[in-house]
Amino acid sequence: MDLQRVVRSSIVDAPIERVWAVLRDFNSHDQWHSVVAQSAIEDNKTSDRVGCVRNFTLADGNHIREMLLSLSDKDYISTYTIVDATVPLMRYVATVTLKPVTDGKRTFWHWASSFEAPPGMEQELRDMVAHGVYEAGFANLKKYLSLGQPQKQALSVAPVLASSGLAIEAPAIRLRDYGKPSEMQLESISVPPPAAGEVRIRQTAIGVNYFDVYLRKGWMPDFLPLPGTPGMEAAGEVIDTGPGVTSLLPGDRVVYMCPMPGSYASVRNVPVSCTTRIPAGVSDDTAAALLLKGVTADYLIRDLGHIKSGTRLLVHAAAGGVGQLLCAWASGLGALVIGTVSTQEKARIAREHGCQHVIVGRHYQFSQAVHNICAGADVVIDGLGNSAREENFAALARCGHWISLGQASGPLQDISPDWLVQKSLSFSRPVAFDYVASQAALNERAERVWQALRTGLIKTPEIETFALRDAALAHDKMESRLSTGAMVLLAS
Repeated sequence: MDLQRVVRSSIVDAPIERVWAVLRDFNSHDQWHSVVAQSAIEDNKTSDRVGCVRNFTLADGNHIREMLLSLSDKDYISTYTIVDATVPLMRYVATVTLKPVTDGKRTFWHWASSFEAPPGMEQELRDMVAHGVYEAGFANLKKYLSLGQPQKQALSVAPVLASSGLAIEAPAIRLRDYGKPSEMQLESISVPPPAAGEVRIRQTAIGVNYFDVYLRKGWMPDFLPLPGTPGMEAAGEVIDTGPGVTSLLPGDRVVYMCPMPGSYASVRNVPVSCTTRIPAGVSDDTAAALLLKGVTADYLIRDLGHIKSGTRLLVHAAAGGVGQLLCAWASGLGALVIGTVSTQEKARIAREHGCQHVIVGRHYQFSQAVHNICAGADVVIDGLGNSAREENFAALARCGHWISLGQASGPLQDISPDWLVQKSLSFSRPVAFDYVASQAALNERAERVWQALRTGLIKTPEIETFALRDAALAHDKMESRLSTGAMVLLAS
């Protein structure tokens, strides 16, 4: 058979960095191309990893699997091939190439492919690829970049203000004295235009984490000086961008996790390096509930716990937001997952998320139960703190790893190496933001979270929502140990 060739090109009114940020994501096409219904990357690989396979269905019901063959951030080129399809495109190989236009503000996009076609279908398939895929793709991406992603109804007067370079007055939670939840009050703040490297975001959903409680109590005053605004993560839409930002445009849906507190607000400026795109099909509420917790689960499982089939894992607060993700993810990898919870209702939730053995109680006594189940835990993920200190040591098997993730019952007393060496234990106390120190690292970990969600490896945690003004109620419930899953503040 003769190879069929299709070549098309177009000019896109956006900087090359902006266009490439979309196209280098091998799984982004269901967000911007009308011909693609839904898509997922197989085997939990990231969408910019050479060799990954995207498995997608078309709007007409056809099904295609394509493999990424090459990706060059230096040259703005990617190449891919069809490995399986219900459309008769055989030996199909396509290359996307971007070049900056002279003024630097526009991009030349060249899309070319070759393939074999069954006799008599050559012209039909060339037209399908040329018009239905390439030319439609050019038009779809141009619209996507000019208008941003869907669900822009929440933006009203803000873009007008932003385009004038004006500050925006917006409600935010302010803490003027450390202490009880009631110290958090809703006030109006002025949010200036974004500085270089920043984006200004109209926030719709704000993640609530136990770390916010530590800040409110004043346990880390240098981290949240007074007056201050708690909160480390949120989702929403880009209002405008500061100088030097080319990877995002107004209207783009993003979620962020930021090492500087301040997310309990309806509008906020954050470094673009702290942001990642929200995939199509993921709501703002889910993104705000999942990003920080999901990234935490990712590095605990991959980088610190090295969780695999047969690993004996003990997870405290197994029905909480991070606990649910850890149980489900680790169980899916074949680990033996043991969880502690305070009530029978929480035990039910933990089991629903993959926890095979649940220890119920408020007494911080669990080591004997662990040894009744197995020969001690290989890994303990501890958010309880000092009240569980001795029991964690007793529950660990020799050569086990103790990961201190939080201190709900109070700060841990010093952990002596001489104490740990009695069982050849290792101890770590990670900070999530060190594992996403670059935007590339954040995108990679976030993509694993979205992929785990798409494939059902993890479920969206139960999300309880509160109005922004009711942040104190959310903290009250979190500290009462009555909460399960994730909490989100709604800013609009």
